[in-house]
Amino acid sequence: MKKKAVVIVGPTASGKTSLGVYVANKFNGEVISADSMQIYKGMYISTAKPTKDEMQGIKHHMIDFVEINDKYSVSNYCEDARKCFDDITARGKLPVIVGGTGLYVDSFLTNTTFFDDASSADVKAQLNSELSEKGVDYMYSRLASVDPEAAEKIHPNNTVRVARALEIYKTTGKTLTEQNRLSHSVESDIEPLYIGINYSDRDNLYKRITNTSLLIRKIYITAEDTTYDSDEEEKKFEQMDLFTDYAALESKREEEKMALEKEKKLQQAILKIQQKHGKNALLKGMNLEEGAMTRERNQSIGGHKA
Repeated sequence: MKKKAVVIVGPTASGKTSLGVYVANKFNGEVISADSMQIYKGMYISTAKPTKDEMQGIKHHMIDFVEINDKYSVSNYCEDARKCFDDITARGKLPVIVGGTGLYVDSFLTNTTFFDDASSADVKAQLNSELSEKGVDYMYSRLASVDPEAAEKIHPNNTVRVARALEIYKTTGKTLTEQNRLSHSVESDIEPLYIGINYSDRDNLYKRITNTSLLIRKIYITAEDTTYDSDEEEKKFEQMDLFTDYAALESKREEEKMALEKEKKLQQAILKIQQKHGKNALLKGMNLEEGAMTRERNQSIGGHKA
C-alpha cells in the first residue's frame, strides 16, 4: 500500500509556506522542505526561509542544516528527505512536501536512483575549457550527436545542463537518457496529492516577491532572538563554489545563485533576486510601506490566509 503525502508547489512568494502550514495544522502533518537553497545554514533573507512565526509551531524538516561549503547533491537530499518522510509516517502523521526546487521534488517522489560514478572533476574541467574555447553551439552539437533525445529536451543556451549531460556520458559511457530510464526502474511507494499555486496576476506576484524580500530582511535584522549578520551572509555567498558544482546548479534557482555569487553587498543580492523573479517590479511604483507589506502577506490564498 502506498504512503500518502501532500505536495505543494508554485512560484516564489505565491504562498507555499503558509499553505503548507495550514495543511499540516489541519491534517496532523509536518513539513518537508524541498528547496535547494534553504538547506544551507544562514542566508535567511536571500532564501526566504520561513520564520518561527510563519511555522506556527509546525515542525519543518530539511531546512538550515548544511554548511555552506559542504557538497550536497540531489541524491543526498532524496536520502535525507526519505528518512524524514519515514519518521513522519511512522508517527502517524502526514508528510507535507513544500517546494521549492523542481528537481528535488520530482527526484524524491519518483524514487530516482542516482549513480555515484556519474561525476568527475577532471571531466568537468575539460568540458568547461571546451565551452570557453569552442562555444555553446559546439557543445550542444556534441550532445545532439551522442544523446539526441536529451538534446531535444535541453535548450542550447542552458550550458549547465548541456555540460552535465556530456559529463555523464564521458564518465559512465551511458547517455543521460539511458541513465534516466535506469534511475526509475523501481516504482515509488509514495502516492502524492499535488497542490499547485498558479498566479494569473503576475504584477501582483512580482509585488509579493519584492515585499517578501524586504519584510524578511526587516524581521531578521530587528529580531532579538537571532544572530543574523549581514556581513557574514555576504561572505557565505562569496564562498559558494557555484560554477563547479553541477549537482547544486541543476535546480530552478541556478541562475539566481550564479548572480548572487558576484554580489558585493547583501542589499545588491536582494535586488538581484527581485530583478530575476520580479522583472521590473521595483519600477511599478508600488507602496512598500510596512502596512502594505503586511496586507499583502495576509492575502487569502486557496481559502485561507497566506
